[in-house]
Amino acid sequence: MKANLHPPYHTVTVQMTDGTTYQTRTTWGEKDAKLQLVIDPKNHPAYTGERKVLDSMGRMEKFMKKYGAAK
Repeated sequence: MKANLHPPYHTVTVQMTDGTTYQTRTTWGEKDAKLQLVIDPKNHPAYTGERKVLDSMGRMEKFMKKYGAAK
């Protein structure tokens, strides 16, 4: 490889939503950083088959305030 061309490749700790952790190699962040996941295969609808509405930003309330309820 050419020198100073690629980003540094190092290990980080990934923490899943249930608290379990594992080590992986990446170019993200700094060496020995901790990456905490919000959505992972243990709770994502594509993997679990469950459907749920996540309204963490208040989008539904904003929509209802602007347009009102369906009649």
